[in-house]
Amino acid sequence: MDLVLLSPLDLGIAAALVCLLAGLSWMLRLGIGRQLLIAAARSTVQLMILGMILKTLFAQTSLWLIAAMTFVMLAVAGYEVMARQQRRFRGGWGYALGTSSMFLSSFTITLLALIVIIQVKPWYQPQYLIPLLGMLLGNTMSGIAIALDNLTRNTWEQRHAIEARLMLGHEWQQAIAGIRRDALRSGLIPIINAMTTAGIVSLPGMMTGQILGGSPPLEAAKYQLLILFLIAAGSGLGSLTAIWAGSRRLFDERQRLRLDRLSASKR
Repeated sequence: MDLVLLSPLDLGIAAALVCLLAGLSWMLRLGIGRQLLIAAARSTVQLMILGMILKTLFAQTSLWLIAAMTFVMLAVAGYEVMARQQRRFRGGWGYALGTSSMFLSSFTITLLALIVIIQVKPWYQPQYLIPLLGMLLGNTMSGIAIALDNLTRNTWEQRHAIEARLMLGHEWQQAIAGIRRDALRSGLIPIINAMTTAGIVSLPGMMTGQILGGSPPLEAAKYQLLILFLIAAGSGLGSLTAIWAGSRRLFDERQRLRLDRLSASKR
């Protein structure tokens, strides 16, 4: 089956629907019409630029250019993790926690998938590396952001209970164990929901794109399964790393709770 190419008119019709939704938002005074239009404009500019960059990368297959793009993706994802937290860590920790956790989980799993599972040669073929890393980074970013936000917010709210446990002689790991478990669980809920409903409630984006591009549905399902499993592993390992390092940062070497290492609430 040949791929049906989209014209500017086709995209214009779809964009008109977003404008219609923004208009309804203004009529109903929902207060999100402007945000909706800005988000649509941002996605248009970002995806068009990405399309042009990928076209260049696909033509050259330069390892240095690909490495530069992956680190830009990581840097932006690290900023988004920090920006989504109500109480972030002060200083460089606020940025480094999410970025280093995503680097360890997403990059490692992407390399494993390219070299061991897919066995593409060379392993840095941008047609495989960039989409795979992008999906892993995007989903891992959400998981880590939710987990860290849950950790810092609940630690602040339950600070008196934590300090009481410390006064009773508990180690810092015991004093915050319940909060860490809840934070990890919250970080994994999105991917668990995605796997649970895939194929019944929702048709995942990658599978949909492959079917629209002409791939056999069964092969598209296999690739989608691979991606879901990799995302689950990436989200889990990334959240685990971020929660372990973040919770350690909340206590000093004398086992004292250090909430002064968190910034004030955004609200």
